[in-house]
Amino acid sequence: MAEHLSQSELDYPFKLLEYLNGYRVSKVIFAACELGVFELLMRSPGAMSALQVAEALDASADGMERLLDALAGMEILQVETADGTADALVLPALYNSTDVANTYLARGGAKSLHDMVAYHSQTIYPLWNNMADAVREGKNQNQKTFGILPGEVFEAIYRSEEEMVKFMGLMNSSWNLDGQDVVTAFNLSCFQKIVDLGGCTGALARELARAYPSSSVTVFELPRVVEMARKHFPQENDTFAFHSGDFFHGDVPPADLYVLARILHDWSEEKCLTLLKKLYRACKPGGGVLLVEAMLLENRRGPIMAQLFSLNMLVQTDGREHPPSQYTKILNQSGFAHVQVCRTGKSYDAILAFR
Repeated sequence: MAEHLSQSELDYPFKLLEYLNGYRVSKVIFAACELGVFELLMRSPGAMSALQVAEALDASADGMERLLDALAGMEILQVETADGTADALVLPALYNSTDVANTYLARGGAKSLHDMVAYHSQTIYPLWNNMADAVREGKNQNQKTFGILPGEVFEAIYRSEEEMVKFMGLMNSSWNLDGQDVVTAFNLSCFQKIVDLGGCTGALARELARAYPSSSVTVFELPRVVEMARKHFPQENDTFAFHSGDFFHGDVPPADLYVLARILHDWSEEKCLTLLKKLYRACKPGGGVLLVEAMLLENRRGPIMAQLFSLNMLVQTDGREHPPSQYTKILNQSGFAHVQVCRTGKSYDAILAFR
């Protein structure tokens, strides 16, 4: 490793210190979202002082000033200060929102990641506190973290309506951000009937319906997930349908294309093969399956995002992330052929295979 580092990096480990402080950066964003900082500044007609923000959000002025300064240092907020004059001791710093904060961190926007942030803060972060135990034991940490047996993965994820809605908000945020890229990674217009298995809120189905208006799109989900999607994530003029069922138990609807987006990475190879073989039998001749996952590189050198996702699968589920060769292998073992891989350059990639 040392031969790849410059002398300055060996003399002072800037990158290592950046990584070591990464959890603090995350906590700054988590806290700001929880307190409502981004919504307040987005709605404000002008810049606000730390005292004004603190009073509006029922927080301490000192604590809020430190939080806002960190957000400004991270370039998530803008700050204006008096320019090196005596007034700097009297005039307070004023804080403004940015386009990034308004678009991705304020609640309610079309591309808002607020629900993703909340899920990471309240669910993922506690699981990662037990990462060393997950590595030692080779199993998820749902029991230690939430008191739920390791084999009951979705019982942990859906352990209450509140937790269920938080998870669904995470999935909704993911596809609002990455959905268009993955559904257009290949031209899917030749598939007239598309079924999104485990499609959660329907966010990815909306992207499919928007990209391929001549195709019919159906979300196949557990009955309780369909109920929560209709209750908490409805949108007018949706052009897809919900179909209740369990793809591990019972039949799946017939389709020209089955979509498995962030599904296979939850499960063991054995369960993935069982599901893919079922889809191969149900798939019409000439039809196919589209996998959407964060793919590892074959040389094990990244992408770091996918490697971190794979560690998250260790602490939360029974699965892991894979390189393209592993997905190709299990697709071929299931009967699918002509496997095509597309890296989007974003968080999630696409693999298309045909019957």
